[in-house]
Amino acid sequence: MKKLRLALDWTPNTNHTGFFVSQEKGFYSDAGIELDILSPLDDNYSTTPAKKLELGDTDLAIAPTESLISYRIKTKPFAMQAIAALLQEDASAIATLKSSGIARPKELDGKSYASYGARYEDQIVKQMIQNDGGKGVLKCHYPDKLGIWNTLVEGTYDATWIFTAWEGVEAENRGIELNTFKLDDYDIPYGYSPVVCAAENMIESDGDLLKSFLHATKRGFEFAISSPEQTVEILKPYLTEHDQEHLDLLKSQKKINDYYAKDGIWGVMDSDVFDTFIEWLKVQKLVPNSLNADLLYTNECLDVNQ
Repeated sequence: MKKLRLALDWTPNTNHTGFFVSQEKGFYSDAGIELDILSPLDDNYSTTPAKKLELGDTDLAIAPTESLISYRIKTKPFAMQAIAALLQEDASAIATLKSSGIARPKELDGKSYASYGARYEDQIVKQMIQNDGGKGVLKCHYPDKLGIWNTLVEGTYDATWIFTAWEGVEAENRGIELNTFKLDDYDIPYGYSPVVCAAENMIESDGDLLKSFLHATKRGFEFAISSPEQTVEILKPYLTEHDQEHLDLLKSQKKINDYYAKDGIWGVMDSDVFDTFIEWLKVQKLVPNSLNADLLYTNECLDVNQ
């Protein structure tokens, strides 16, 4: 039995469902893999999944495309690549409370934003405001990550970034009305988020192991799509107390299921998504022109290559 460690980007949620299903249903065991799923609560989010990967504290990490970029271009680069996309389309949005009266991005000018401090996050939101006709003036604040969503709900800050199938569903369940602004609607391309990441040297040396892992993982996500009711019972014990109390898990699962696969295929990444995002970042002068998008991902470990 081969042991693998997977560092999650967030507390367990429906973005991660396939991993827990594959573990519970024995799909990893069938593949000769013993998977240890690492929650960021283990260290209170003090070390990002990408950093854990660089330090050798995990074998695989869940992260956004931005992490792949920032580790590739830093002073001492660390070569890691996406080996699968968990979601085929962007399931996130910038959100405000409907009661705030902020009904479109340009109305965020001069307002407060609760940021996760992710690479390029603040610049992306400011550009969204500009693309909607505003000046792009935004007061960014950096609360504790687990408290960011509550700062919007409680009205401490005016906006934040959410996953519509998670915080968005919680808001519906609690009767909290939101305005949401998707990046694509304001001419901002976005990369895959989240993705499964591995160190480039592991991809080269343990490709067969990663192929087995992804095949088993794909079975888990496919099961989630076909059997959402059974799936949520598997995921439910891993949720935080807050999420168990406030979330309609089945509604979240059914909503995110629409994002898992494209043309019935899970995990595969399209070069156009990476190319378009990287070119946009270059135009914004956020990354060097020498950055090659092809270095950021590989489909070679998946069942279906593209």
